Amino acid sequence: MKKLTCFKAYDIRGKLGEELNEEVAYRIGRAFGEYLKPKKIVVGGDIRLTSEALKQAVSNGLLDAGVDVYDLGMTGTEEIYFATKNLAMCGGVEVTASHNPMDYNGMKLVREDSKPISGDTGLNTIQELAENNRFLLPVSKGQLFNVSNLDAYIDHLVTYIAPSNIKPLKLVVNSGNGSAGHVIDALEVKFNQFNVPIEFIKIHHEADGNFPNGIPNPLLIENRQATIDAVKRHNADMGIAWDGDFDRCFLFDENGDFIEGYYIVGLLAEAFLQKSARDNITNSKIIYDPRLTWNTQQIVKNNGGVPIMSKTGHAFIKERMRREDAVYGGEMSAHHYFKDFAYCDSGMIPWLLVAELLSVKNQTLSSMVKERIAAFPSSGEINSKLSEPKAAIERVLKKYKEQAVDIDYTDGIGLSFVESVASSELSGEWRFNLRSSNTESVVRLNVESRANVALMQQKTEEVLELLRQ
Repeated sequence: MKKLTCFKAYDIRGKLGEELNEEVAYRIGRAFGEYLKPKKIVVGGDIRLTSEALKQAVSNGLLDAGVDVYDLGMTGTEEIYFATKNLAMCGGVEVTASHNPMDYNGMKLVREDSKPISGDTGLNTIQELAENNRFLLPVSKGQLFNVSNLDAYIDHLVTYIAPSNIKPLKLVVNSGNGSAGHVIDALEVKFNQFNVPIEFIKIHHEADGNFPNGIPNPLLIENRQATIDAVKRHNADMGIAWDGDFDRCFLFDENGDFIEGYYIVGLLAEAFLQKSARDNITNSKIIYDPRLTWNTQQIVKNNGGVPIMSKTGHAFIKERMRREDAVYGGEMSAHHYFKDFAYCDSGMIPWLLVAELLSVKNQTLSSMVKERIAAFPSSGEINSKLSEPKAAIERVLKKYKEQAVDIDYTDGIGLSFVESVASSELSGEWRFNLRSSNTESVVRLNVESRANVALMQQKTEEVLELLRQ
């Protein structure tokens, strides 16, 4: 029995040929069908050159397991999340490798109501079944249907804003030649029907699995320049860029400056809580991740909400959101989760909400986040590739544990401090979070302070030096 190394903690991802091919995809389809015993499954695939063939292979596996398959064609991940719930499916499969290199592909699996299937909620069992490659014979073969759910999805997206609120806006949209373009085109048609005065400036818009402008991953600094240049050239109000399967969106202000996801979480939390207040709903819950926290906590409390920390990762955030019935959840990695979107993440809803905020507040994006960035300056996530991640984290913990005023183990280690030194410049409060990657020998560091950039920078260098010894 050959081990399938394409199964990860939260999804399936692997190098084409070596780890993932059509035969493996077929077995995954069969295993998924045998594990979940679903009547009907919806499938879609991103723009990668191998996605269509892999989608057909996983569909054939499902069909041979006696499952009816509803094929949406080319989709982003969130279209599968939405369709699973909207079409009352028993589950869904999106074939995607998101922002991974060209020679990778993968799959994201959900069950009914778009509940995630990860390692401890069935993915490990599906892996075992696929590895064994001995399947039960179904009573009958499933049927294949080609369907579209785009209109219902677009109608749902528009419910997050009041179209009459939108003032004239010029938005640069960069799909990175990934899957987002067709949704922007459909939204543009819808906006024209509602007379919503948004002008889209489209760059890298055509879906192209050859990725002529590089892999769509706006977290990489080198991938941001095209959006920055277009915002400046067109005097746009905002720039938006997506990853390949557009479950994450990244925002640029009117100056072309990239806005860290941490501050967008605070912005959206505030928007939801103010809407709750208008609807006379109190104590709305907001879920956030432990990497950077102070800005989110303060905004949520100031707006009458309840901040709840969750372990990082979509499966944990979604599970916690369901348990708490939270209205919104946000991760600094640009994953944003919405109660009315089956508690799933969307890369389209965030920018729609921010566009409405720009209109209602009559402010620029830079002015909306400027005070928050000054109040809680942060390092952003810094990754260190280390041979012994566990030992490195222990080394840091040993040095700082005694000085910490608070230690949190929700995800990795989170330590908070009150620094009092002779130099007032380096006095004040700061904290850091350090956690290991699930999939590689990488340790991720985030540092923030209360209104002290110099302290944040000095402590970032100090922790990094110790970590990388």
